[in-house]
This record gives sequence, structure tokens and C-alpha cells, in this order.
Amino acid sequence: MNKSRSIPAFLSSDIGILILLALVRVLLQVFTNGQYGFHQDELVTLDAAAHHLAWGYVAWPPVTPFLARISLTIFGLSLIGLRSFAVLAEGIVMLLTGLMIRDLSGSRWAQILGAVAVTTSPIAIVQGGLFQYETFDYFCWVLLAFTVIRLLKSENPRWWLGIGAAIGLGMMTKYTIALSVIGLVVGTLATRNRRYLSSPWLWGGALLALVIWLPNLLWQFQNGWISLFFLASIHTRDIQAGLTSSFLIDQILFNFNLVMLFLVIAGFYYFFFAPAGQRYRMMGWMYIVPFILLILIQGKGYYLAATYPMLAAGGAVWWEGRLARLASQRWKRAWRWITWSVLSLFAALLIATELPVAPLGSAWWDMISKSNDQLKSEVGWPELVGQVAKAYNSLPDSERAHAAILAASSGEIGAIDLYGPAYGLPRVISGFNSYWQYGYGNPPPQTLLVIGFDSDLLENFHDCTLIAPITTPFNIQNDETSDHRSIYLCHNLLLPWPLFWQHFQYFG
Repeated sequence: MNKSRSIPAFLSSDIGILILLALVRVLLQVFTNGQYGFHQDELVTLDAAAHHLAWGYVAWPPVTPFLARISLTIFGLSLIGLRSFAVLAEGIVMLLTGLMIRDLSGSRWAQILGAVAVTTSPIAIVQGGLFQYETFDYFCWVLLAFTVIRLLKSENPRWWLGIGAAIGLGMMTKYTIALSVIGLVVGTLATRNRRYLSSPWLWGGALLALVIWLPNLLWQFQNGWISLFFLASIHTRDIQAGLTSSFLIDQILFNFNLVMLFLVIAGFYYFFFAPAGQRYRMMGWMYIVPFILLILIQGKGYYLAATYPMLAAGGAVWWEGRLARLASQRWKRAWRWITWSVLSLFAALLIATELPVAPLGSAWWDMISKSNDQLKSEVGWPELVGQVAKAYNSLPDSERAHAAILAASSGEIGAIDLYGPAYGLPRVISGFNSYWQYGYGNPPPQTLLVIGFDSDLLENFHDCTLIAPITTPFNIQNDETSDHRSIYLCHNLLLPWPLFWQHFQYFG
């Protein structure tokens, strides 16, 4: 076969076009991801990867820090390099959505429609602009849905191994994929797919998932199942802060554009009620079970986001089928034109309001930072480290030799550990998440620069002096300026260090 002819043929095929569209989506966001700075969660993940690579952490399983280590190795401390992994994950989600539609017998038109609708939703654009474990969790849920549809389409039980691999990878990324697994179990028992319970491939897939997850499971055992305490703590915090009370409305505000909302509703009907979707009814259970569980446990709105690409896939197939039954070619063309016009309008609006492209301090910035408030947490970290370095380097040499930096939050810890060496700063000590396990040093510090704590902590010292307030460029108000306002110099801890540290661990 002539290779020069096979490449254009591949690129003009259904899968070739989906890959090209995914590449366009990846490139669009890669080149807009370097406008501001690292998000506070990215900084602490990078610090974990750079200094504490392990099989588990208080706040995360190991996959996301491992990817951060790869990024540091290849790109160094590069914002665009780090986030390229997140954009790539979203690009693959776009591709997998189109492939799910193909497996459901959707045409090229339906494949492109569903893929573009999913990748232009608010959640997809925001996640493509941040390196966080939520992005890779989203990818794992969609990968799991793709493997399940492959099983149901082919009826080849070997696909249970692919399902097991997706589950194992998901558990090494974020534990919430267990909700989708419960939906898979219910869907297997509630449909004709319970016949697979006697298949060795199903149990082989379950064993494969366990083997992949085992290193992290052992880490949890060795560390007293610490992540369960972490999850309980932040869940209680979220409920008390009212972050879970808007679960239902958040589905519409954050997870959809208008066309994707239509496709998701149509997909729910397709999987549960349409005769053509009966073969794939398990997919409906993989949505409704996590939905019910998240309502019962009061989950946050975005936790369900990863179920919607599979529903959009079913909806695209259903909508194409409805249009095919129209007798008038004029009405078929009109409805297709309306569908794409509405999708294009909302895609352009979301790109303008969600992508991090506005200049800091501009009216455009004010608008997009209200729509995507995570952008405010990408500003001010190098400046903070500069302020800390000024205070630290102003100490007398004799005092600096026995000084440490005690920081409260993820951004402060990650920023000082990553940018601090250029200023000669020591590594941070903290009771935050996994950092409590790393201790306070030997010998214990005598002088502390305390960053981001309130007066309750300062009462543990004989004397504390305010050094400077924490400021951000353009006076942008984020968690740092509203909750962690000042830098203090503190001496003489009132309690022995081991006793103080024993009760100092906290989660965030």
C-alpha cells in the first residue's frame, strides 16, 4: 500500500477527523495556558513531585504527582509544559467521546457534534487550563465508559480487562471513580450483562484493577488510612461552607453548554427508554447510581461532570436518529444548522469568558475572573516568595542559622519550596496534609517566619512581630489576601516541639 496515499485517507476517515479536531483543541489551549502563573494546587503538586514522590499522599493517590514529576523532568518549572498534560487529557476525552458515538452507530456528523459539545463545556475548558487531579479523574471516568461501551458493542468478554485497567488507573488518580464502579456493578446486575458474572474475564478484570491499585492501597494501610480522615474533614468543611447545597443547579452552570445539556437529556432517554439503547442500558445505571449517591452524601456539583460525555454520546446518536426520520430534507438541514449555530455561539462565549487570556487588571480580566474564579489563585506567588525572602534575609546570620519558615496553605508551601532556592530560602515546614508527616527538622527551629496563620497559632509563641502584609499584583483579591494576610516573625514556642507538632496536623 502506498503510504503517501494512506495518510490522507486516514486523516479523512472518521477517526482521523476526530484526532485532528482533538489536536486543534489541544493546541488552542496549550498556547493560552501561560498567561498568568501556577495555581496554588499546581504548586503543591509540583512540590510533592519534586521532593516527595511516593505511592500515596494525604490528599491524592500517586498518578497526578507522578505526571508532575515527568513534566519537571521534560520541561523544568514550565507552566505550559505542566498544563500540557491536562490539555492532552481533555483532548483524549474529546476523541473518546467521538469513538463512543461511533460504537453506538452514530455517523461522522454525530461524532463531531458530540465531541465538540463535550470539549466546549465550561468544565472541560477550566480543567484543560489547570493541572489538577480532577482533570485526570475526569479522563479516567470517560475511559471507563468507553471500555464498557466497547464491551457492550462487541460482546467480547476480554474487554473486562480493559475495564479493570481503567478502574485501577482511576483509583490511582482519585477515589471518586468508585462511584462509577458502583454504578457499573448495579448496571451489570440489573441488565442481561449479569451473565458475565460467570466469565473468568470479568474476575480477571477485577483482579487487574486491584493489582494496579495495590501499591496505593498498601500505602494507605501503612499510613493508618489517613486519606479517609482527610476526605471526611474536607467534606465536612464543604458542607458547612454551603459548597454542596447547589449540587443540582451546579450541574447546569458548570457542566454544560446549551447543546450539551440537550444531548445529555437525550442520552439519558436513549440509554434508559429508547429501544435502540436497550443494549447499552448499563450506561444509564453508570449515571443514575453516582447521581443518587452524590445527592445522599452531599457531594459537590462537579463530581458528576465525568458522567456526561457518555450521556452526550448517546444523545448525539438519538438526535441524529430523530433528524433522519424527518421527511423534509429542508427541515433536516435547518435543524442541523440550528444545532451547530447554537453550539458555535456558546462555544465562542465560553472560550471568551473561560480561557485565561485577558490582561491582568483589565475589565476583561474582571469579567473572566468572576466567571472562572480559579484564575485569581494563579496570581501573586512569585511576589509572595519575594516578600518572604526579604524578611528571611533581613535576619541576622546567627538567627537565620536556626530559622525555619512555617506556612499555612498549599500555595505558600509550594511557591516557597519551588521558587525559594533562588533566594536561599529553606524548605517549608507545615502541618498541612502530607507535610505534617515530614516533620519540623532536627534540631527544631528557634526562629520562625510564620506565613498565612491567624492569631490562634500566634498564641503558641512567646512573641510574634508583624513583618508585612501579603499583597498581590493589581490588588487582586484571592484566598491569600483574604484569608492568609500577613507574615510574622515568631520566637520561643511555648510548648515542646514534639507536643506542639503532635496536634498540629490539619487538612485542606
